[in-house]
Amino acid sequence: MPQTQSHIKNSKIILRNRHLNRKYKLLIKKAIKTYLLSVKDAINDNTQEHLTICINNLSLVYKTIDKAVKKKILHKNTASRKKSRLANMIN
Repeated sequence: MPQTQSHIKNSKIILRNRHLNRKYKLLIKKAIKTYLLSVKDAINDNTQEHLTICINNLSLVYKTIDKAVKKKILHKNTASRKKSRLANMIN
């Protein structure tokens, strides 16, 4: 248990930041999951519609990852690694 007033305030800030970080990381995971499902559908059916859906989902993933980097939830190198691995799946 924190003893001083500054430690008490700091623990509240840590809890708030943990909640926000979890929220953004869950958004990223959900976006990646929908993207992977769309890639799986595109592999099964080689149609142009599925490919456009994959590209749209990939741009959504990029958007959420970039927002997390901007808010310093993810490191920029981690974000670029994730984005490149996801982009290689379409190729």
